[in-house]
Amino acid sequence: MTQTSDSVTWLTQEAYDRLKAELEYLSGPARIEISKKIEAAREEGDLRENGGYHAAKEEQGKQEARIRQLQHLLDNAKVGEAPADDGVVEPGMVVTIAFDGDPDDTLTFLLGSREYADDKIEIYSPQSPLGSAINGKKRGDEAVYELPNGSRAAVKILEAKPYQS
Repeated sequence: MTQTSDSVTWLTQEAYDRLKAELEYLSGPARIEISKKIEAAREEGDLRENGGYHAAKEEQGKQEARIRQLQHLLDNAKVGEAPADDGVVEPGMVVTIAFDGDPDDTLTFLLGSREYADDKIEIYSPQSPLGSAINGKKRGDEAVYELPNGSRAAVKILEAKPYQS
């Protein structure tokens, strides 16, 4: 699972392998593809009015930024096991909470890093106000955290299960 503690990110072996494969693709075949697109667009003539050239250069910039992001993430990653299914909230757990103890006002999310999960589940960072308030709590525990407007919200942990991709 993932947990960022200063510059260390905890990843399962599966997440590490997936991110490493993405980095290898972007650093190899994808770089060659974008270079070919840029060269082909450059051969079309005047670069100032060449939309294809500018689009390819923008794509290249985004790709290089992602490569740097992945390199940093993987350089600072610690690979470990998924958390135990013990009901304790920690990074890598899918957590369901009830606001103000109301069982009809619930939220389910992954406590962890965006790099770990897909877009099918909402993700909260362990460093977020909610994430830090519930981290380490158990099923049935209550926690209070500060909202952006300065008021406080109370939540009750209904469930905490390891994330399954």
